[in-house]
Amino acid sequence: QVQLVESGGGSVQAGGSLRLSCAASGSISSVYGMGWYRRLPGNERELVATITSGGSTNYGDSVKGRFTISRDNAKNTVWLQMSSLKPEDTAVYYCNADVRLTTLSRLNFWGPGIQVTVSS
Repeated sequence: QVQLVESGGGSVQAGGSLRLSCAASGSISSVYGMGWYRRLPGNERELVATITSGGSTNYGDSVKGRFTISRDNAKNTVWLQMSSLKPEDTAVYYCNADVRLTTLSRLNFWGPGIQVTVSS
């Protein structure tokens, strides 16, 4: 149906930056909200940032002012620019998309996750 392909993760020192990308492909009619969530070691998945098709954004409290989410609706792609990274940002980051399929069903999809490691 729909595949979300994430890229851009890796390891960085504290204070550094990384940019995550997520491209949605498949039987897509339109993509509504897209976003990033993360699973911290030993914790539940938490909100990092979301963005609507109109460009409205929402951020988790722990990343406000450091992370920026953006998207290209024509490419069904969302990015997460992460700056001033801290060791506590270390997590598996998951892309999420709310998709209207060509079958007219509306479903929510997750990417497989990508590791981000920030060392002190």
